[in-house]
Amino acid sequence: MISSLRIENFALIDEVTIRFDKGFTVITGETGSGKSILLNALNLVLGERANYSVIAKHSDKSIVEAEIDITGFGLNVFFQENELDYFDQTIVRREITNKGRSRAFINDTPVQLNVLKAFSSQLIHIHSQYNTLELKDIDFQLKILDLLAGVLPEKEKFGSAYNDFVTLKKELFSLQTLSNENQKNKDYNLFQLNELKSLNLNEVNFELLISELKKGENAEEIRAAFSDVLSILNSNMGMIEQIGQVQSILSKKVDLDESIGELARRFDSISIELNDLSEEAESKLQDLNFDPRKLEEIIVKVDTYQRILQKHRLNSQEELIELMSSLSDLSSSNENVETKIEQLKADLLKKEKSLFEKANQLHQKRLSAKAKIEKDIEKALAELKLENTILNFKLTKSDKLTISGVSELELLFSPNQGIEPVPVHQAASGGELSRVMLALQNLMSSKIKLRTMLFDEIDTGVSGDVAQKMGATLKKMGKEMQVIAITHLPQVAAKGAQHIKVTKEIVNGVTQTSVIELSEGERIEETARLMSGDIITSSAIENAKVLMQE
Repeated sequence: MISSLRIENFALIDEVTIRFDKGFTVITGETGSGKSILLNALNLVLGERANYSVIAKHSDKSIVEAEIDITGFGLNVFFQENELDYFDQTIVRREITNKGRSRAFINDTPVQLNVLKAFSSQLIHIHSQYNTLELKDIDFQLKILDLLAGVLPEKEKFGSAYNDFVTLKKELFSLQTLSNENQKNKDYNLFQLNELKSLNLNEVNFELLISELKKGENAEEIRAAFSDVLSILNSNMGMIEQIGQVQSILSKKVDLDESIGELARRFDSISIELNDLSEEAESKLQDLNFDPRKLEEIIVKVDTYQRILQKHRLNSQEELIELMSSLSDLSSSNENVETKIEQLKADLLKKEKSLFEKANQLHQKRLSAKAKIEKDIEKALAELKLENTILNFKLTKSDKLTISGVSELELLFSPNQGIEPVPVHQAASGGELSRVMLALQNLMSSKIKLRTMLFDEIDTGVSGDVAQKMGATLKKMGKEMQVIAITHLPQVAAKGAQHIKVTKEIVNGVTQTSVIELSEGERIEETARLMSGDIITSSAIENAKVLMQE
């Protein structure tokens, strides 16, 4: 339960600390007095998005802090998982600045908003006038039925399995799309792969082939070059013979001077090198005998290689090998995709069958619980002056799976005896919807382990004896949990064990909102004011006393 709420520099509130009791608390105040400010402030500690326009003009920061009693609520694990210090009296604080920044704290430890929301939502629920419209939403109607039937955990588990199923279907669709694209390119890719394989790229060195081809195509010129070299080296008075003559001359004079000996040795080296060159030129000349048929084969291979190289706009044999490997991997990948598609199809069939079985079980449990739930609701509505009201959960079974199973729901409503029930959004008035929602919230609160429920004008559209019945219901709910209700009705206000009043006044030329807890006498006076307006009559006082005693 909320023990206290401190608000600082928030809208028209400078600073206020509100203490809340257990049981049923009412909040009253004239229209525009600032009751919605309390609601907006409480929404901040529930982790809702911040509206930075609420920061008071004279300040750069607003603070909302709630002290919440979580004794015996079993939240120790939550605190451990989020590395928070656990205290039975937990302090939740939210700070927002005019620079557009927001910070949240639990027991003075900074937390993300999703953590704050996960914590607060387990303890506090705000029912606003907007929530009454949820009654017309099919998903909300089914949530009510599942909660009251006690199958909400089972439904959530089913929903998780269904989401996994949907994820698999999306994966299958993506793979099938990829497979279709692959199929379009399959023949062309296979052609390219076979074309590359035909080159035997891992066995044939095309750089050597190109070099050999060049040699074969220029064989005559190369032969002429070698012949010329041999003629220069070996002909009469050629280089070898001339060097030999020099060696002969020097060999006779080596004893005369050391430099002649050195020169003779150098010419010996030259002679040896020239003879080697002559032998190598002779050998090369002999090797220039090319087989024209082999040369033709080389030409075909090199032309094919260069054509494929140019086709793919590549520059080397290594790049072609990489391309071939990539196309080969793509081919294998395509085969893997097809295998995975078949596996996914099989898995989906199994999961779909399992989901249908679980959905049918869930549907049957809803059907089995429906009659008692409807009876309980009619009893709760009778207590709110809707004695002849019918509220039926019309359940039908679909052949299609949804996140909720196979159940299709239509909430039927009839406020008058003898009138066929019709869909609730077609029949119920605003006041009737408010009472239906209160009855449902009363029943649901017994199923949900909440500490605090705040109703924002749940009594809109009702008056008189109906309002008194609604007040009695809220008071009854307050025996099991903390209930806070913002109201304009004296019949509801009179039932509160605690009464808080919101007022607006001008202080030093500035409008301010004040929040005060009323004493017993002030409660009587405020309840009387709700009856008669600003001029409080003695009869209004007496009527207020009577209302408060009932």
